[in-house]
Amino acid sequence: MLRVRCFRGGSRGAEAAHYIGSRLGRVFTGWVQRSFQSTQAATVSQSTSAADDNKATSPVPKDCLVCSYNEWDPLEEVIVGRAENACVPPFSVEVKANTYEKYWGFYQKFGGQSFPKDHLKKAIAEIEEMCNILKREGVIVKRPDPIDWSVKYKTPDFESTGMYAAMPRDILLVVGNEIIEAPMAWRARFFEYRAYRRIIKDYFNQGAKWTTAPKPTMADELYDQDYPIRSVEDRHKLAAQGKFVTTEFEPCFDAADFIRAGRDIFAQRSQVTNYMGIEWMRRHLAPDYRVHIISFKDPNPMHIDATFNIIGPGLVLSNPDRPCHQIELFKKAGWTVIQPPVPLIPDDHPLWMSSKWLSMNVLMLDEKRVMVDANETSIQKMFENLGISTIKVNIRHANSLGGGFHCWTCDIRRRGTLQSYFD
Repeated sequence: MLRVRCFRGGSRGAEAAHYIGSRLGRVFTGWVQRSFQSTQAATVSQSTSAADDNKATSPVPKDCLVCSYNEWDPLEEVIVGRAENACVPPFSVEVKANTYEKYWGFYQKFGGQSFPKDHLKKAIAEIEEMCNILKREGVIVKRPDPIDWSVKYKTPDFESTGMYAAMPRDILLVVGNEIIEAPMAWRARFFEYRAYRRIIKDYFNQGAKWTTAPKPTMADELYDQDYPIRSVEDRHKLAAQGKFVTTEFEPCFDAADFIRAGRDIFAQRSQVTNYMGIEWMRRHLAPDYRVHIISFKDPNPMHIDATFNIIGPGLVLSNPDRPCHQIELFKKAGWTVIQPPVPLIPDDHPLWMSSKWLSMNVLMLDEKRVMVDANETSIQKMFENLGISTIKVNIRHANSLGGGFHCWTCDIRRRGTLQSYFD
């Protein structure tokens, strides 16, 4: 998932609604507030069908290849992204709002061109080895199609080049036997879905549900063209005020802003996911699933899984630098909240589209096995102390493209049943 890790977290919905209202009027503000409040209320109250929720169910046809309800059941099949032909996105307003100022010159110089060839070659080799290790662990691996992302394209509303198909977690969300194709929010990712269509059609032909969320026009109105962001201090202030580069002009979301725990799915309002996008997901998945909004003290939220990563039933990694405002809800439900150790990645390693906290962006193969960076010995020790075996893989160069293990994958099938963990 594009882990522009300077991006993860959220802010308070009422403040965000105030900002939205200043742009779109009081009527729409009221709708956003009511939507947020009703969603938050669902987090702290039991469902009216709690008796049914407590039952383990398996509504997915037995012969369907797609079936995944959470982040930790035994992994059987996965999509792993590709670094091939990856291009630097053009330096547009939404890219600027999601990257560190020290890299802005890099985007301005290389936007629309390939990432550094030597670095890209190493990243490709790392991901190939990661695929080999997954296969040795008994996991079926599928890959998206290679595409020339340097090709320019034009819609009635904008022009751009593409980026990559490296992070399937950003664009695909599997809920039960349904594959949801996210609309995305970066113009450079408008046509990213094309790399996955062959795979998704195969799953559809074998019984999976396939839903494509409403594709945004990505017109200028979707973005605050004057979004003021020059420093970390600016980012903290804007996030605290509920101000983001994306507006409520039309629904938009990245799949990586959602994380699953059975019947409960947690989402954040971020630079790429707006309240309309979350509301679309809430309505689409109801009544079988409950979508809850959670938020974080994050100066530039984008994608939830290097801030809040659920690793087992009742077990969650919570970034100490980006505390969750609603963490008591998890503690009251009996969940164990673990703060991962400080990442060990050196300061001089390029992280064009991420922060160091990709160290907690791990992939659970099951409750007792985790794929973790071979260089991050501190978090390896943390997992081992929890009784979880670590499968060590080096993807340090792949990290530079914006993602860790969770980002680089989309789990298609996990062996398990639909359950409720919050009743």
